[in-house]
Amino acid sequence: MDHSIFLYLGLIVLLARIIGDTISKFGYPSVIGEILVGVILGKSVLGLVTPNEVIKILAEIGVVLLLFQVGMEANIKQLRMVGFNAILVAFAGAILPIIFSFPICFFVLKMNLITSLFIGGTLAATSIGITVRVLKDLGRMKDNFAQVVLGAAVLDDIFGVVILAALVQLSQSLSFEVNNIMVLVMYLGTFFVFAPLVAQIMTKLVEVLSEKLENLDFIPAAVISVVFIFSFLAYKFGSPEILGAFIVGLAISRGFNIPFLKFLSTKKQTIEKVEHSVLPLIWLFTPVFFVFIGLQVNLKAINFASYEFWILSFVIGLVAIFSKVLAGLVVNVSLRERLMIGFSMLPRGEVGLIFAEFGRQAKIFNDLLYAVIIFVVLITTFLAPVVLKQINKIYYQET
Repeated sequence: MDHSIFLYLGLIVLLARIIGDTISKFGYPSVIGEILVGVILGKSVLGLVTPNEVIKILAEIGVVLLLFQVGMEANIKQLRMVGFNAILVAFAGAILPIIFSFPICFFVLKMNLITSLFIGGTLAATSIGITVRVLKDLGRMKDNFAQVVLGAAVLDDIFGVVILAALVQLSQSLSFEVNNIMVLVMYLGTFFVFAPLVAQIMTKLVEVLSEKLENLDFIPAAVISVVFIFSFLAYKFGSPEILGAFIVGLAISRGFNIPFLKFLSTKKQTIEKVEHSVLPLIWLFTPVFFVFIGLQVNLKAINFASYEFWILSFVIGLVAIFSKVLAGLVVNVSLRERLMIGFSMLPRGEVGLIFAEFGRQAKIFNDLLYAVIIFVVLITTFLAPVVLKQINKIYYQET
C-alpha cells in the first residue's frame, strides 16, 4: 500500500475546506475553490497529487452521498409540477449542443463524421453534481426553477448514457444497432419504474430491524448500505451510479409516498436520524469529488501559444455555452429563471472529462482536439457558478 495516500487526502480535505470557505466568504460558491484546489495540487501547477484509484473511489462516494442528500431534500410535489418543463429542458440540453456543433464541426471545420458527433455528445453532457452543489451553495435549491434543473439534470444524465453508448457503437462498427440502444433504454426504464418501490421496501425493513434491535443508531449505517447497493444496481442497469443514490434519497424523503402503499412511508424519526448522521460524511467526502475534477485536468498539456487552439476553443466554447443557455429558454417562466436554468445546465465537469478521455483513447480526438475539449469543459465548469452567483445577486438586489 502506498501510504502517501494519507498525505494526499490530508492536503485535499484541508485545502478544500480553507479555499472553499475563503471563496464562499466573498459570495461565490465554494465548489469553485474546491475544483481550483485540484488544479493547483495536480499536474497543472504543483504536481503534488496524482488522481489515483483510491481518490477516485472516495470522490465517487462523495458525489453519491451528495445526490442521496439531494434526493432526501427534494420537494416531490414541486418535482411533479415541473415535470414537463424538466423534460423539455433535458431534451433541449441534450439535443441542441449536437444540432449546433455538428454542422460547424463537419461542414465548416472539416472534421470527420464520428469526431463531429462525438464533440456534440461531449457538449451535451451536464454535471449534475456540480449543478446541485452550486444551487445549494447559493441557497436556491428549494426554488421552483431549481426543481426544473434537478429533474432536467437527472434526465440529462440518462440521455448522456444513451448518447455515449450510441457514439461508442458508431465509432467501433461505423453503424447504429438500434436493438442494442433500445435494450439499454428498456433497462433504464425498468430501473426507474421499480427502483423507488424496492428502495422504500428496503428502508421499511431497516426501520423494522431498528425497532427489533431497539437501536436507532442502526438506521444510518443500514440506509447508507442501501444507497451503495442501489448505486451498484443503477450501474448494472446501465445508468450512472449517482442516480441510484438519488432514488433512495427520494424514496425516504418526507413527501414521497406510493398510492395504496402509504404504510411503507418512512417515519419522521428515521429521516431525522439519517439526516443528522449522514451530513458529516457529506461534508467530508463531497469536496474530494470536486477536487478530483480539478486533479484530472492538465493545463501544461495545452499549447496556449497555438492560434488553432484558440480558434477551436472559441468556436466550440461558444457553442457549448449558447446551446445550454438556450435550453433554459424553452420553458415558460420568467427571464431570470430561464437564465438560472440555462446556466445551471452549463457545467460539463466530470461527465465532459469522461467523454473527452474516451474520445482520446479511441483516437477520435487528436492531441489538439483533446486539449480544446478539456479547456472548454474547464471553462464551462468555472463559468457557471460565477454567472449564477451574479444572476442570484441581481435577484436579491431587485427584491
